[in-house]
Amino acid sequence: MFQRRGRERAPVRLGQRRIFLLPTRHGLLFAIVLLVMLGGSINYMLSLGFVLTFLLGSMAIVSIVHTFRNLAGLEVTVTSAGRSFAGEAACFAVTLANPARLARHAVGVVHPSDAARATDCPAFGSGQCTLRVPAPARGRLYPGRITIFTRYPLGLFYAWSCVEPDCAAIVYPRPEPVAAAHAGMAASAGQRIGSQDGPDDFAGLRRWAPGDAPQRIAWKAAARGQGLLTKQFVSEAGAIAWFDWNDTPASLGEEGRLSRLARWVLDAHAAGIAFGLRLPGRLLPPAGGEAQLEAALEALALHGLPS
Repeated sequence: MFQRRGRERAPVRLGQRRIFLLPTRHGLLFAIVLLVMLGGSINYMLSLGFVLTFLLGSMAIVSIVHTFRNLAGLEVTVTSAGRSFAGEAACFAVTLANPARLARHAVGVVHPSDAARATDCPAFGSGQCTLRVPAPARGRLYPGRITIFTRYPLGLFYAWSCVEPDCAAIVYPRPEPVAAAHAGMAASAGQRIGSQDGPDDFAGLRRWAPGDAPQRIAWKAAARGQGLLTKQFVSEAGAIAWFDWNDTPASLGEEGRLSRLARWVLDAHAAGIAFGLRLPGRLLPPAGGEAQLEAALEALALHGLPS
């Protein structure tokens, strides 16, 4: 019951040997009431009292099977959901897949640092809950033990199983609230305003506008139902900002320097400026778009940490 299996790869199947069941407080109170009813029926020889007592008792016994079966066979998959920075909470999506024809109702998911969530799992379907786990520092964050539980159908018994997924969220450094202006980014922004898009580097997508060349339309995005989007390219000359570890003052310390770089990266992405990143032992080539932002923030998050 208290054995720790360590981190497990998804999906984790809830089998017979890892589901536990105990009566709830309402279940104990129900058992006491049944004993009182049985004693009264014996004392006063009440036939209808025996019928009612044994009927309620049999319902409670049958509910044990239903409570256990509500969890048995579920497959649990935990994935990181959303972007998180140090000092915030990281979100983990818990997916409960039901491969059986029996629907599962009121299945709960709880983490020690968050309130319980509940979902239903239809037959041959799945349900999903999102848990928030505090992220005090940058780096990889594992959610730890997650409890899957249910009190279905009568609330008399509590069945649960613990899962420790081998899934980590990347917690990015907390951006500096107000960072010193970066000279390279300011120059790139100024040159970009006065220059036309060039053919050298892909910088992201924007909404299609009349007059855009057909060869620049992102047809794959249109096929996915995202509407007409136009590919943006920037000329390599003067339209790229380089963010270097040596551009930050050593007096900030390691975490402060990473926070400043994170702020510069976010500001450059918001301004639509392609950028590159130089860290000790790591070089991120210049590019633009959402993928470049995620790669830069991940490099900052894992800088100096063991792999």
